[in-house]
Amino acid sequence: MVSCPICGKGVKEIHINDHIDSECKSFVEDPGSTGEMASSQKSTPVSGFFQSSSARKPSIQPITTKDSSILQPASPAAVSQPGTVRKLDHDSTTETKRKRQEQLIADADGDSSVKRPKVNPFLKVAPLAERMRPKTLDEVCGQELVGPHGVLRGLIEQGRVPSMILWGGAGTGKTTIARVIASTVRSRFVEINSTSCGVAECKKIFSEARSELTLTGMKTIVFCDEIHRFTKTQQDVFLGPVESGQITLIGATTENPSFKVQSALLSRCRTFTMSKLSKEDLVSILRRTLKVEGPHYTPSELVDGDLIRYLATFADGDARTALNLLELAMDLSTRAGMTSDGLKQSLTRTLVYDRAGDQHYDTISAFHKSIRGSDPDAALYYLARMIQSGEDPLYIARRLIVVASEDIGLADNSMLPLAVSAHSAVEKVGLPEARINLAHATVALALAKKSTRGYRGLNNAFAALDEPGVAGLPIPIHLRNAPTRLMKELGYGQEYKYNPDYVDGQVIQEYLPAALRGRRFLEDLDLGQQVDPGLGRGPR
Repeated sequence: MVSCPICGKGVKEIHINDHIDSECKSFVEDPGSTGEMASSQKSTPVSGFFQSSSARKPSIQPITTKDSSILQPASPAAVSQPGTVRKLDHDSTTETKRKRQEQLIADADGDSSVKRPKVNPFLKVAPLAERMRPKTLDEVCGQELVGPHGVLRGLIEQGRVPSMILWGGAGTGKTTIARVIASTVRSRFVEINSTSCGVAECKKIFSEARSELTLTGMKTIVFCDEIHRFTKTQQDVFLGPVESGQITLIGATTENPSFKVQSALLSRCRTFTMSKLSKEDLVSILRRTLKVEGPHYTPSELVDGDLIRYLATFADGDARTALNLLELAMDLSTRAGMTSDGLKQSLTRTLVYDRAGDQHYDTISAFHKSIRGSDPDAALYYLARMIQSGEDPLYIARRLIVVASEDIGLADNSMLPLAVSAHSAVEKVGLPEARINLAHATVALALAKKSTRGYRGLNNAFAALDEPGVAGLPIPIHLRNAPTRLMKELGYGQEYKYNPDYVDGQVIQEYLPAALRGRRFLEDLDLGQQVDPGLGRGPR
């Protein structure tokens, strides 16, 4: 008979391991001898072989709070006594886990983010745009995706939220929708960005998400703001967790995801395009903000309907910009001597133009097409817009060189030298004076007669190369070069007629491979033959 090193009960020596494995519930020989055994246990230290890991370490006592179980060291007296064994309370540990699960679920019901406190201490000092962020799908304005009949809203209400990429301009509600989704489906919400979250941090988040799903059954939504700024390695680390459903990824981007998001990750997500907010949407948002925040600011009568419409126009579809301007306007309106015109002049903003994003490509495309359409006014507008927004002037000049050959071409051969000269002038002069050189070339190209014969002819030749066998046709032997004696003996170039030796250079000679003889790629017309129905007339 030996004394159990954990509970102190009497157990046969051969059953001691089985007794410990049964959590001290079985193989007890003499329950009444517990006290005597325990007394003996105090006087004689138990062999370290039979002691549990908790008994071999300094004793600790669980202190259960409302939120979690916090372990604190026992008193020094308890630690210093040799042979002291703390009784393990298995039922208490189970109860602690159960209470923690209940608390996590209760927190999730009250807030979309379990990690954040219910009362945000920074809310009072947050910008107006943050304080007015919608909390429900019904408050989201201007996005049909989450409207009453929106596709994304249906998935959210059914609790089947897929991993997704939200693509839209700044201030259209990408972050708001992600947070509302997490709140609606009662999920844990983790927000990360590329500058502060590397691969190691991402893997830690995935591990926590897996543990949370196992412990409480709660899913984790990982929101990646500006996901296009994540490196390829950072994006690749999401592939496994997203595919297995370990996390739900919501990525937000202002760039075209086809170019900025890895194709493997993009194929695992659904892409939703966010609509640019209309002027009416922004007016509605600003009016609602005045009702909620107006009493705290007590703005003057200068903040009226006219100013609201003015701010909505200036914001250009960006709700965050509109709210920031409104916050500034409510502060400025209370200053002595402030007038309506003075207030509007104080609320200035820069043009929305990202030289590395879609605005860059969209604006230069509109510039090129305006010249092609012989509209100098539109071409000058887009030129001014690019210059004021900081576009590289040499990039604009290079596009003018392309326009000179692609759209004007044979109709006016002087335009190509003009465009090249404009590029050289921009290099030598630089801004701001170089803007005049760019305007000169832009207007000249827009007013010039257009011809795409050369461009279309080249495209026709490329199309022929796609036909089976055409790309590998042998070069006619009389056109081949003969730099060696062997080639001359084989007849390379022997029957070639040197045109300058003949009157007017006219000779009868084939230049195309035999299989393409008679094939024409260059068309006779400078432009096409389609008629725009809006003109109401036939071709000239």
